[in-house]
Amino acid sequence: MTRTDSRALTADELRADLTLEQLQQLVGLVEYDDSRDPFPVIGMDAICFVVGNATQAAAYYQLAFGMELEAYRGPETGHRESKSYVLRSGSARFVLSGGVSPDSPLLDHHRAHGDGVVDLALEVPDVDRCIAHARAMGARVLEEPHDVSDAHGTVRVAAIATYGETRHTLVDRSAYDGPYLPGYVARRSAVDAEFVGRARRDQPRRLFQAVDHCVGNVELGRMDEWVDFYNRVMGFTNMAEFIGDDIATEYSALMSKVVASGNHRVKFPLNEPAIAKKKSQIDEYLEYYDGAGCQHIALATNDIVRTVDVMRSRGVEFLDTPASYYDDPALRARIGEVRVPIEELKARGILVDRDEDGYLLQIFTKPVGDRPTVFYELIERHGSLGFGKGNFKALFEAIEREQEARGNL
Repeated sequence: MTRTDSRALTADELRADLTLEQLQQLVGLVEYDDSRDPFPVIGMDAICFVVGNATQAAAYYQLAFGMELEAYRGPETGHRESKSYVLRSGSARFVLSGGVSPDSPLLDHHRAHGDGVVDLALEVPDVDRCIAHARAMGARVLEEPHDVSDAHGTVRVAAIATYGETRHTLVDRSAYDGPYLPGYVARRSAVDAEFVGRARRDQPRRLFQAVDHCVGNVELGRMDEWVDFYNRVMGFTNMAEFIGDDIATEYSALMSKVVASGNHRVKFPLNEPAIAKKKSQIDEYLEYYDGAGCQHIALATNDIVRTVDVMRSRGVEFLDTPASYYDDPALRARIGEVRVPIEELKARGILVDRDEDGYLLQIFTKPVGDRPTVFYELIERHGSLGFGKGNFKALFEAIEREQEARGNL
């Protein structure tokens, strides 16, 4: 069954108390006619990680990122092979899974890749229709459409392969009212309850409200192949392209193209390395992740200043931006008036960019794991549908400083 209103709020967005106007600002939602879309996508269902210690990772994302634990699956629920924790902030859902039994395939995945994203799950209105189109377009189907059920109802799921060992699980949860998926039980953390009651008393209800975009890094020469995959298999449209001087420094370079679902709820920038004097951030990622994968996740917030202050106070480390970035008269002339005074942005290292549609504020964390792979972006949009093109040089120079400190530049 196809949704007749592509701008109607999803169940997850309604549960997060988001309004259509808030969502429009947060992620740049646009109108589109999904009746002609062969692979209609409602939005992100979940970002699923494999991690070395799911119990500790779940605590980290609650304490540092302010996410709330909603559901759990593990040995205590009859799933002896692994543990999985489902966390939420607004409409953004993370699922953190780690192996328990020594022969768990999750442990094999983690040995190769470290902590990272294994599944960018998508909510769709018709799993069978999407899989039929994907198969006809040459996609590799990993799971055929099937139902999973429990006392809360039935979920229809299937899965297709994308770059590296990443997959897209397709989920139709329209006939389900459980906490996540069949097999999971509702779970609240005692740590979270204590933390909310004390340390977060005077802090925002949530630090971010939605996933803005997920960036994939692929091997040299394969970016256009995967752009074509999303165009042909999933009906995504091209939003932006960054090549040449747009996305290069003195030492390293990369190329990037952005694909998006029709309603722009799902946006996937795709990067590949470019030939340069030294190793780029994409080269470093591909080496340490042992292949293509999801490099960073952009989280949409409506108050980036407060979010950065809170996350930094909880131990999250952000990339440093030199003072010269903010003192540049050309920058100040280009961006004009923005919600936050430049001096406040400067004090926190928050970047600002403006395009023909408006402006955005953004900042990037350092890698959150032992390997220099997965990191996060915080983004606050005010009309802009872009990705901070004017900040690329400053951002990549900051990343290069971190690469040099690790001995990887």
